[in-house]
Amino acid sequence: MRPWTQCLTAVILAAAVPAAYAQGQSPTPSPADPSQSIPDHSQSIPDHKLDATAKALDQIANVKESYTQQIEATPNDADKRRLVDEANKALVKAVTDQGLSVEEYTSIMVVAQNDPAVRQKIVQRLKPSK
Repeated sequence: MRPWTQCLTAVILAAAVPAAYAQGQSPTPSPADPSQSIPDHSQSIPDHKLDATAKALDQIANVKESYTQQIEATPNDADKRRLVDEANKALVKAVTDQGLSVEEYTSIMVVAQNDPAVRQKIVQRLKPSK
């Protein structure tokens, strides 16, 4: 992977898991998967936080699409770095505009990755793809 996209990719990876579920894909966890023993956290995340997470995911997907195309099309490394910085700020804004901190968003996404009930609640709130 190109260095200028590593940072951008790291920030947006959390969006990929729910997006895959929205498209009907589901990973097959291994029997030794520790996430299988994680208790149900779905009752501890308020609905308004799940709504905000879904909205943030929609915005993150838009930012990812827009900036990935721009970064790939830019030949100059300095411009690529500028675009990655810009994209990272846009990703943070996508989360904070929904009333979540980056830490809250990340925490909810970790729970969603490990708890099918929480993941499904978020997926149900996602806007359908155009």
